[in-house]
Amino acid sequence: MSAKEKTLKEALLDEKLVSQKEIVLYNDDVNTFDHVIETLINACEHAPEQAEQCAIIVHHNGKCTVKTGPYNELKPRCSKLLEAGLNAEIV
Repeated sequence: MSAKEKTLKEALLDEKLVSQKEIVLYNDDVNTFDHVIETLINACEHAPEQAEQCAIIVHHNGKCTVKTGPYNELKPRCSKLLEAGLNAEIV
């Protein structure tokens, strides 16, 4: 195996190990905009403007990616969203 092939294989392995996941937030008819915004600020560390934009996107499109990163960093954030009564999942 050439050095170039080895480097390519290592790069592909690294990509698999650090694969990015997403928390997707879904629209519902229960939670208020204020509750969604406050929860995104607390659970995902969004700036107020970012949280508001995500809430609007969820309202109009039915869903929105609200955070990306490694699964182990997203899991506790998604749990906070779910505990607050929001509909979210990691994909």
